[in-house]
Amino acid sequence: MWRKASAAALLALAVGYLYHGNPELPEQILQYITLPNFQSSSQSQNSLEQVISAAWETLITLPTRQWSKVAVGVNACVDVVVSGVGLLQALAVDPGSGLDHEVLHSKEDLREAFIHYMERGAAAERFFSDKESFQRIARAAAEYPGAKLYVGGNAALIGQKLATYPDLMVLLCGPVGPKLHEMLDEQIVVPPDSLQETDEYHLILEYKAGEQWGSTQAPQANRFIFSHDVSNGEMSSLETFVASLEEFEPDLVVLSGLHMMEGQGRELWEERLKEAVAAISDIRKDIPIHLELASMTDKDYMNSIMQEVMPIVSSIGLNEQELLFLSQAGEGPHADLASWKGIPDVGRVSDILLWVLEQHGRSDPSSEADLTRIHFHTLAYHILATVDGYWGNQAAAVMAGARVASSQACGLRSVDVSKVELKAPLEFHSSYTEPQEKLSLNPAEPVTVWRRGNVTFHLTPVLVCKQPLRTVGLGDAITAEGLVYSELKTQQPF
Repeated sequence: MWRKASAAALLALAVGYLYHGNPELPEQILQYITLPNFQSSSQSQNSLEQVISAAWETLITLPTRQWSKVAVGVNACVDVVVSGVGLLQALAVDPGSGLDHEVLHSKEDLREAFIHYMERGAAAERFFSDKESFQRIARAAAEYPGAKLYVGGNAALIGQKLATYPDLMVLLCGPVGPKLHEMLDEQIVVPPDSLQETDEYHLILEYKAGEQWGSTQAPQANRFIFSHDVSNGEMSSLETFVASLEEFEPDLVVLSGLHMMEGQGRELWEERLKEAVAAISDIRKDIPIHLELASMTDKDYMNSIMQEVMPIVSSIGLNEQELLFLSQAGEGPHADLASWKGIPDVGRVSDILLWVLEQHGRSDPSSEADLTRIHFHTLAYHILATVDGYWGNQAAAVMAGARVASSQACGLRSVDVSKVELKAPLEFHSSYTEPQEKLSLNPAEPVTVWRRGNVTFHLTPVLVCKQPLRTVGLGDAITAEGLVYSELKTQQPF
């Protein structure tokens, strides 16, 4: 052992001596010599996580001008969170092969769709058409050992997160039953017309990374959501929501729940979407509107939202499945990609985000569209893409979203670097096609910025929780936090 140490010391002295004569030489020599590795790769990884977490704490600052009132609507429910594999076993369902279903009609449809998404580690949400069958499954879920009841629905979850800021007044409009009302933060204002006698229940079937059922193994932790939810499915609270804005006078409107209408059938969603567009158009033009998207399967419906709703909102939030489906529905960039393989390629994501802002947003100053901001989130990293001149503090906003993803997934108030890991690529490209710029991640300043035309992209890594406790509501927490730290720069009407 002492001989190896002596040899290493002599080698270091020799390299040091040669350095004075030729500063380029040691690098050339070290290409051919491997010194003992005194630092394990896990220590090296940990140091990156520590550097990123410390940088977030220093660099994440609230904007100069903050929102004082935010109105959120319109999907709200009670979430029953349960082990997916455990519940299906309790329902006497055997494992088998997966198959996607746009609408679930039976336990067998549920089993096949759950397996389909579990083997991909992907999130999905489906409507269960049979009311009686759903109620039986819901009772079994609520009675399953370890089942937990939470505030659910994107609007209610975003509202709950916003309400953690004491200076922010939050209006929540949606189907609020007695159980949900009891669970909501006392800072949240619910219009009387939103209160109903019974709660809407959503079942969230969670699975862990590596969890196995039959021959299916989950590559990462995620969840499968389903419900028989007619109030949210028809967005029945939308008109009440818009009518309540006049008295509440919000600085920002957050809208979600459009995805719930998909399961109601084409005839209903075509008619209801027209009414939704009319209602959204009634919101005062100087109030920015953020639209939160969610899992959908009908390309025609997604295309209708893209053509009719996106141009009249100022900001959207979505994940990797939703982004790719949006491009497939509109025949955009990389639409031929069936699904993401592993961590979504940054260049491809950047191409689709730019396409959305060019086709349905205001990247062209002469455009009449209002869309100027997209908040994209995936497991390993987040990107904020904004049209120049409209939004400020976006570096802090994208980092704040990533930080809450890292802490909340682990069930903590702050990031614990021993419980997270960096999975984001350290080098990537601004586009998948030419012209492309090679970019890298600097852990000490963990926001990489690039521009394409008059659109600016801010990327930050997520410190991924190694053993996530709860994945439901992460996207909503990311959106809420990103909006809290965002500032509307322009005073011109949207």
